[in-house]
Amino acid sequence: MAYDLEEQEQLASIKAWWSKYGNLLTWVLIVALAAYGAWSGWNLYQRKQSQQASQLYEEQQKAAEAKDGAKVLRAATDMQDKFSGTAYAQMSALVAAKSAFNANDTETAKKQLQWVIDHGRDAEYKAIASIRLAGLLLDAKAYDDALKLLAGDFPVQFAGAVADRKGDILVAQDKRDEARVAYQLALDKTDERNPGRQLIQLKLDAIGGTPAKAAA
Repeated sequence: MAYDLEEQEQLASIKAWWSKYGNLLTWVLIVALAAYGAWSGWNLYQRKQSQQASQLYEEQQKAAEAKDGAKVLRAATDMQDKFSGTAYAQMSALVAAKSAFNANDTETAKKQLQWVIDHGRDAEYKAIASIRLAGLLLDAKAYDDALKLLAGDFPVQFAGAVADRKGDILVAQDKRDEARVAYQLALDKTDERNPGRQLIQLKLDAIGGTPAKAAA
């Protein structure tokens, strides 16, 4: 059936538009579909990675409870090799560090804590690792390295713990005036309901400190 004049004009207009923009539209659609496919694939990959990392972390927890240090460390190494982008990798390294420390393997403990500091994605886990590593450096009498480790920025909730650790290092260096300032800051930044305040106060009193000030 023949088109009437109006339909022919509309068809000609569509053909002209498609001739001018059709190729561009096709590429836009291809790019959009590719981006959506990549986004969907990435989300699926992330979920799969997280699920596998979770299973490996559970296995590591069981090994830690069984005091199987070799298996704990192996799980941490696997986690860092395969699932470094997940939170479980940071958690796993902290578990491995504690396991190694309990087994008197301080070098392995240091390496695991340093991994969290260097590769961790969450400020909270990096802070925990830094404070713990500073404690190991204190034991090793590497005082300057320990203080340097605590000189960076930390989440506000760790201010008390960082100041407390600094106080311990300064006492070891026989810098009592600076240690008193650090311990007082630790008290000011530690919640009054936190039982750790009592220990900080004892340390402050032991170096001739003053009564604790109320936290601001």
